[in-house]
Amino acid sequence: MTVTIPRSLFVFSVLYGGMTCVAGVLGNKQVSLGPLAVEAGIFAFLLLVVMSSAVAELHGRDNAGKLVRFGFIPLIFAILLFELVLALPASPSMEPARLEGFQLVLSQSPRLMFAGIIAYGVSQMLNITIFSALRSDSGRAIWVRGAIAGVLSQVVDSLIFITLAFYGVFPIGELLLGQMLAKAVLSAVIVPPLIHVFVALGRKLDANPAKVMP
Repeated sequence: MTVTIPRSLFVFSVLYGGMTCVAGVLGNKQVSLGPLAVEAGIFAFLLLVVMSSAVAELHGRDNAGKLVRFGFIPLIFAILLFELVLALPASPSMEPARLEGFQLVLSQSPRLMFAGIIAYGVSQMLNITIFSALRSDSGRAIWVRGAIAGVLSQVVDSLIFITLAFYGVFPIGELLLGQMLAKAVLSAVIVPPLIHVFVALGRKLDANPAKVMP
């Protein structure tokens, strides 16, 4: 028996799983975009927002929700694999500077990991819910729905992650406001045009559905 699925759903699912894994690694670098300072993981995370929105537009809210839920699988496996590799003894021939950098980048506390997982799930589902609801209620253009859903979901993402990860460790007010502002601006500027691109790409891919064996 052959199961036919939309090619765009297959391609976006593969990309989505990869982005869930690299977002945390990229987040180890802080980048400056003019007056805005953000952790670089935001770029991978915004792609998650774009792809889940594109799937909701092309294949419905239910399929977009499944995409987000399945995204927990590579995310959790990546975290477990990081922990395994960090626990294994390093080769004596490995350069100390390279080992120190590797440990520094990949070693995150359980609290940070927990905060990231919760923020991912809540913000992504919120994005899909708002994006789909605005379409059902008013039929607004994709760029309007993408901007509203992206901004609100990223504000919630910052609120959840920074509170869970750093509350009680140091004052979080300034960091929280800065990250919320930066992510809201990037979401409003980057997400809407990229959703248009991914929806157009998806429609082109779906002209030839992929066939996979069950």
